[in-house]
Amino acid sequence: MAFDERYRAIESRDARFDGQFVTAVRTTGIYCRPSCPARTPKPANVAFFPTSAAAHEAGYRACKRCLPEAAPGSPEWNLRGDAAGRAMRLIADGVVEREGVPGLAARLGYSSRHLTRLLTAELGAGPLALARAHRAHTARMLLVGTALPAADVAFSAGFASVRQFNDTIREVFGMAPLELRARRGAGAAPAVEPPGAIDLALPVRWPFDAPGTFAWMQARALPGVEVATADSYARAIVLAGGPAWFRLRLAGPRVRLQARLHQLSDLPALVARVRRLFDLDVDPIAVDSALARDPRLSPLVAATPGIRVPGASDPAEMLIRAMVGQQVSVASARTALARLVAELGEPVPAHDGVDRLFPTMAAIAAHGHEVLRGPAARIRAVTAAAAALASGELALSVGDDAAAQRAALLALPGVGPWTADYVRMRVTGDPDVFLPGDIAVRSGAAAAGLPADARRLTARTAAASPWRSYLTAHLWRAAPARSRAATPDIPKDTT
Repeated sequence: MAFDERYRAIESRDARFDGQFVTAVRTTGIYCRPSCPARTPKPANVAFFPTSAAAHEAGYRACKRCLPEAAPGSPEWNLRGDAAGRAMRLIADGVVEREGVPGLAARLGYSSRHLTRLLTAELGAGPLALARAHRAHTARMLLVGTALPAADVAFSAGFASVRQFNDTIREVFGMAPLELRARRGAGAAPAVEPPGAIDLALPVRWPFDAPGTFAWMQARALPGVEVATADSYARAIVLAGGPAWFRLRLAGPRVRLQARLHQLSDLPALVARVRRLFDLDVDPIAVDSALARDPRLSPLVAATPGIRVPGASDPAEMLIRAMVGQQVSVASARTALARLVAELGEPVPAHDGVDRLFPTMAAIAAHGHEVLRGPAARIRAVTAAAAALASGELALSVGDDAAAQRAALLALPGVGPWTADYVRMRVTGDPDVFLPGDIAVRSGAAAAGLPADARRLTARTAAASPWRSYLTAHLWRAAPARSRAATPDIPKDTT
């Protein structure tokens, strides 16, 4: 966006841009979200930054009135497939806390020094400053949204010490941690949770197709691992500190996350994964506006505003689920995966219907052939993929380069274009993946008056870029129920 476009956004206090950039005011030394209710500063006194970390590095502190750290995350990091976008996704996933800057740089194929130069040039701050801003955001969320003691907040947010936590909060927000907590008001004080338990609100951009997103999860939930209803979704997941449980449910204009963590320091990574799983950082108005320009798509957008493309809580699991689901109905895939979970999933303490983890890649590689049913070639392909993931020969993450990830997946036996592209859509959050070979996509296209032929459909929908993942979701929704229950008919994916 040009300066004038951003200035018009802050003049109109347009909340759609919250989280997409921050506004720094030179005369006050603070930075705000675009919708801040304070008086709009003169253009000469304004500087715009792509991230709050960049504003911190330039010497600004967060506005106490609009709290820009409380905005949803930027949708730009999924749109960008470059090193900066990939780095931001990995930083949100906690890579800097777990592996340091050298680990982040190695994942992106750069030296630490070059990555710092690149991110500073692109985003106004290096990886350490970006990770620090992410910790400050998590800490603010916990201080305001939970009754956790301040020391627990510090370590939950990823700080190495309470002193570092106190200094960072004072520097970023201009007040001590307990002063920040006191601003929520006495009536807003949350209930005290047992040790390891978290209950907090997550911001979301509206419109949000919550019914459709929860229905998607419900149709694919695996007994024991996941429990999904019309307005909630819960599951067990493995994080760096051990097994965890979470539930997401709709709560007015926000969604609430409840979690039980083995280590509180896993919370930032869990929040990032939940936000990706439910696609909470997308700009739905931008998506809907772009797709609605096509007269054939406009009725679909009007029927389902704010559609989401569900992400993946675990990239390796996503690949196995996609491969098991090739050329069978959603119900059949769920049955096969449920058998895999029942036989190979590791038990965890039961909590509200969740009592086991999705099987490890090592377990699937060693024993998948004893449990899976169907064509022998597919079973061999699934176990070979699991073996590659378990050994580290194949690595999948949210920060993968899209082309490199696709090439690595296509090199696996039994993985063709549909599987590789579907996994890319779900794992990296790429908003511009189209699946013209998918039966349900073609059926939905025919129902919407679009060409059902894969080649013609691809050409016809090229104008929907860079939002073709959301176009795919709309066509899935438009497909007749029988087609919607099936997965694509692409022989190459099962060879």
